[in-house]
Amino acid sequence: MEDIDRQILGLLADDGRMSFTDLAKETGLSVSAVHQRVRRLQRRGAIRGFTVQLDHEQAGLPMTAFISIKPIDPAAPDDAPDRLAHLTAIEACHSVAGDESYILKVRVASPNELEELLQKIRAAANVATRTTVVLSTPWEGRHTAL
Repeated sequence: MEDIDRQILGLLADDGRMSFTDLAKETGLSVSAVHQRVRRLQRRGAIRGFTVQLDHEQAGLPMTAFISIKPIDPAAPDDAPDRLAHLTAIEACHSVAGDESYILKVRVASPNELEELLQKIRAAANVATRTTVVLSTPWEGRHTAL
């Protein structure tokens, strides 16, 4: 990937709503050149979409937790992500090395909702869980240096 494409990706990672005009000013390219590069990055899959960063507290989901899961039966098929995809409180599912198979990032409104979600996860995927509740988040959502 060219350095200029990395620069465009970094700028869009900071502000997904940055206009082509502003991207052109930041990169020294013409607006049409920036537009072409962004479209090419989208076609290649380097840009998968544009999102909004929510204030989860204001959205009514102030509680964040990480749930590590592992199958109760190690011989069972490794299909937990498929079995859990319908649970919208799960924000992310990461396959990991170690004792657990996956770590789920979840957002819920209350401890009671977390407890209900844990029951749903265990039942849907036939897994054991270990939960870590987030107390505060000094920062999140930053992109890596490109």
